[in-house]
Amino acid sequence: MKSLKIICPNGHLGFAPLKRESFRLGVAEKPDYIAADSGSDDIGPVPLGSDTCASPKAWQRHDLEEMLLAARELDVPMLIGSAGDTGSNSRVDMYVEMIREIAAEHGLAPFRIGWFYSELDKELVRAKIRSGSEVTGLDARSPLSEAELDDTTRIVAMAGVHPYRALLEQGCDVIIGGRSSDSAIFAACALHHGFPEAQSYYLGKVLECASFCAEPYGAKETVLGEITQDWVEVTAMHPGQRCTIASVAGHAMYERSNPFHEYVAGGLLDMTDCRYEQVSEKTTRVTGMKFIPAEQLRVKLEGSGKVGERFVGMAGIRDPYTIAHVDEVIDWAKTQVRDRFGPDGWELHYNVFGRDGIMGAMEPLRDRPAHELMVVVQGVAPTREMAEEVAMTGTRQLFYARLPDVKGTAGGVSFVFDEVMQASPAHRWTVNHTMAVDEPLELFPLHTAEIGA
Repeated sequence: MKSLKIICPNGHLGFAPLKRESFRLGVAEKPDYIAADSGSDDIGPVPLGSDTCASPKAWQRHDLEEMLLAARELDVPMLIGSAGDTGSNSRVDMYVEMIREIAAEHGLAPFRIGWFYSELDKELVRAKIRSGSEVTGLDARSPLSEAELDDTTRIVAMAGVHPYRALLEQGCDVIIGGRSSDSAIFAACALHHGFPEAQSYYLGKVLECASFCAEPYGAKETVLGEITQDWVEVTAMHPGQRCTIASVAGHAMYERSNPFHEYVAGGLLDMTDCRYEQVSEKTTRVTGMKFIPAEQLRVKLEGSGKVGERFVGMAGIRDPYTIAHVDEVIDWAKTQVRDRFGPDGWELHYNVFGRDGIMGAMEPLRDRPAHELMVVVQGVAPTREMAEEVAMTGTRQLFYARLPDVKGTAGGVSFVFDEVMQASPAHRWTVNHTMAVDEPLELFPLHTAEIGA
């Protein structure tokens, strides 16, 4: 092939439904593949730890249906990575079952489906640690310890291109992947047809978030990527969007500590010397990317562990004096919880919106709060009953805080709700590490089946 085209309709399938108008314009371009990523750790550790989705099943089925019908209409492969937000085994099974249901509902002609799992048995990881093969921490984390492993509920390994390529080689028309590197989903298609690693991985990097690489901003719109032996081009499908030098280069630097480096299982995409050229109003061409193979094959692991049950309360503050002393008000509420439950065995977390609720201590305007604040309170404890009381005390005692110079009894705090609301159980990231493997497929069992046969 001299070139290959892939359309991506959604940067996180299911997080919000894809926009059908631009998707059908992409389908009209007759791409060679339709692909999308369906997962992210941006959603936090709760879905992985609780083995749930962050989005309604109906939204996920909507996108799978649109993509499957288009792929079968064009007779081209369809790839989905990180099924159901986390890529856990149950999410992969859920997607495979939805594909079966959609195919039966529409009476689609027989096709071959492939899928792979990414979830790991903790004992496999423990054996690695005990063998002396360090499970190395990312983002300044220490090497994984057995104690941290014991606190982990669920672990997934992040696949590279290898399981996708293996299933494409087996002739699969639809591939549902466990947890995967976003770019690998797309890169696997290009590598399968013999395109260079550097261009293939860049194609994946630019397509992974769909229309996030276009301007003006508009999510869930389709973009089309084309690859040759020499360059990658990306084109916005929405009539009002363009892929510009600024939007494409900006997205290449998105979500990374080093704006020019993208690590995958097996190597590094180096974008330091990339050159961007506006070849038409809606299309940007990229050249100059490099791929540096890794000396050792290491796979990223993500793990989540449950902290406790969680309730959430909300309190509003309009009184200027209370706003000026909001930290003292919060300290008072924490002291009341400590008096009731002791010094440990529970957690209280406060987000003060209107001051630093989003950025916390990094907020540069922290000393200039707004004229009204919203305090969101999270209470975490081992049981539902205790978590509810911790959150209730931590919220309601904001009203009763004793401040100097306060002489009235009206109180400086109001409540959106008198009650606190049950939230998902609290989890934390326990594993953000890489582990050495001998074979690229050893953590990713492959499966295939015929649908409609």
